[in-house]
Amino acid sequence: MENGIPVGRIFGISIRIHLSWFIIFGLVTWALAYNYFPLTYPGWSTGLTIGISLVTSLLFFLSVLIHEISHSLVAKKYGIPVSSITLFILGGIAEIAEEPKEPKVEFLVAIAGPLSSIIIGIIFGALWLTLPIGAEAVIAVSFWLAWINLMLGVFNLLPGFPMDGGRVLRSLIWWKTDDLDRSTRIASNIGQGVGMLFILGGIFLIFYGLLLNGVWISIIGWFIRSAAASSYRQLTVRQLMKGHTVKEVMSLDCSMVEPDMSVKKLVNDHILPSGKRCFGVTLEGQIKGLVVLADVKKLERSEWEGTRVEQIMTPLDQLKAVGPEEELGEAFKLLTKNNINQLPVIMDGRLEGILARDNLLNFISLKEGLGLN
Repeated sequence: MENGIPVGRIFGISIRIHLSWFIIFGLVTWALAYNYFPLTYPGWSTGLTIGISLVTSLLFFLSVLIHEISHSLVAKKYGIPVSSITLFILGGIAEIAEEPKEPKVEFLVAIAGPLSSIIIGIIFGALWLTLPIGAEAVIAVSFWLAWINLMLGVFNLLPGFPMDGGRVLRSLIWWKTDDLDRSTRIASNIGQGVGMLFILGGIFLIFYGLLLNGVWISIIGWFIRSAAASSYRQLTVRQLMKGHTVKEVMSLDCSMVEPDMSVKKLVNDHILPSGKRCFGVTLEGQIKGLVVLADVKKLERSEWEGTRVEQIMTPLDQLKAVGPEEELGEAFKLLTKNNINQLPVIMDGRLEGILARDNLLNFISLKEGLGLN
């Protein structure tokens, strides 16, 4: 989700808006302006109705943002990095860099979001109850935001892993069994079941004549089921990599090139004959950087002859790298987190090999095919 539009930072966390968010913002505003408010307050003018609808939508999505910030602040309190929060069509998601290390932390991080939504709902509910009758517009906004936030809080407590409620459930099972893998398996299976119930409920509503509601609930169910299945898949992959190190999987056939070599020579003498996409850039045996096919693609072909490899390589101090004894699971996290396709394997300043995403996926596929867990 990090491909959203950056709109600012809060508590050091990048806030982003995915393009799909504009769809849901428009739908919520439309539903308020042309359905809810006109039916509830028929005496309002069109301009007032649209204006109040826009304000209400903005406050609602601010509430969603607070929900995600609550998760993030608790995570950061326990030393878990949070890179960004992205608002998208199904709400918001905090990019929390790593899993909690103990059930207590998982529970606190997971419960923070729903609790914040419930508290916001209570605040708006209290405002609705205490405002004077003349403040009709504020009363209307407060009432809608009260029940929608309470619903958001309760909905997120459903045991649909990896939703908040599913994570709360996993933390409790983890605390009871002291087995994270088993807890994830149980929570993921329950999450897939919850997702299927939503899909079936949506189909029932469609046949009942509530097309829009049915489609929306089915989409939510599909999302929950897919996310739960993905979590289960991640568990399987984690188990397949358990006990293995980088040196077992890395490619030893790692070609080296000199930093003063021209890009044209790199392409003609190394990339085309070998079909390789990644080369170590070394000088007197010491690794200086890494050059990959994507670096070459950034240049116009006319620039190849006049450009040296060292001008386009990624220098060593900017590289994400691993050692040969690094756990395979940790290396996989590094690849995924940074969205890169290969990691140089470095020991004592020397390039020992390359760990490519393809190496890892082939290794996992072979273990699965042989039935090795």
